[in-house]
Amino acid sequence: MSPLARATRRPFVKAAAAVLVVLFAAACGTTEAPATADGSTAAKPSGPVTITDERGQVRLPAPAAKIVSLEWGLTENLLALGVKPIGAADVKNYNIYDRVAPLDAGTPDVGTRGEPSTDAIVALHPDLVVATTDLPENVLAQIAGQVPVLALRGSDPADPIGYLRHTVTTLAEATGTQDKGREVLSGLDSSVTAGKEKLAKAGKTGAPFTMADGYATSGTVTVRMYTPGSFLGGVAKELGLANQWTEGGDKVYGLASTDVEGLTKITDPATTFLYTASDSEGDVFKQNLADNAVWKQQPFVKAGHVHRIPDGIWMFGGPKAASAYVDAVVDALT
Repeated sequence: MSPLARATRRPFVKAAAAVLVVLFAAACGTTEAPATADGSTAAKPSGPVTITDERGQVRLPAPAAKIVSLEWGLTENLLALGVKPIGAADVKNYNIYDRVAPLDAGTPDVGTRGEPSTDAIVALHPDLVVATTDLPENVLAQIAGQVPVLALRGSDPADPIGYLRHTVTTLAEATGTQDKGREVLSGLDSSVTAGKEKLAKAGKTGAPFTMADGYATSGTVTVRMYTPGSFLGGVAKELGLANQWTEGGDKVYGLASTDVEGLTKITDPATTFLYTASDSEGDVFKQNLADNAVWKQQPFVKAGHVHRIPDGIWMFGGPKAASAYVDAVVDALT
């Protein structure tokens, strides 16, 4: 898998972002008002809105309806809230890697997540641009000089699920969809509860597991481990599972890198090895490691406890991705 492909499968990592000069025609987006119990449409909150993000306070004259999203996890969360972005970063690949909340393929593309085009963004006349602090401050400041910008962290290894809730709540406040936000988070809670019950019935409460993805460069396989501080690691922790890889996570996404030999640190013979891959980029665990002696001697490989989770669950997503991952983990373990 090429370095460019690897960048597609992970959250955007800070890099010097050049401004692409690409113009897109303006498009109208919508924020769907929540339905009431009798089927009518509830009134959407109105009036000035003040939101606190990672850069300070963002003031809007009214809840934002026309939004451009520059990160896939934020795009997924907006769609879960019933908010259809009028523009987004890397639309085509979003729909490949995040299938739990499909984005209209005709949504104007404003560049890559790492290098969004300020011109393309401004041409859409958004009420608000949502981004993560993975983008360099000078890029955020350049966009904020022309349209309001709400910047959140991609995640927080100290409490990834808590920050997920914070992200959903903040986006709901910015868009006047608080009721839908509470509904979405309640749905996640229900998914976790149901998952725990299924694991308990199968005698898998507290089962040992690891979660990973991987890529090959010049024949050398690098394995990325999802620590308890990662988004998926945090979901598994909510399920009460025992993550066998707890060290080395980065400061934003809780991801740790190792090689095949490093996997020998996983010693519990009952461990289930979960991983994500992509047909478009290849499956290094089935292809590159098929004849690797160290890999074949791993207890979880010998026991047949290696499971690829379904494609389309974004590893840095929102409640919908989390619920889909709950289902995938429960299916793999039971």
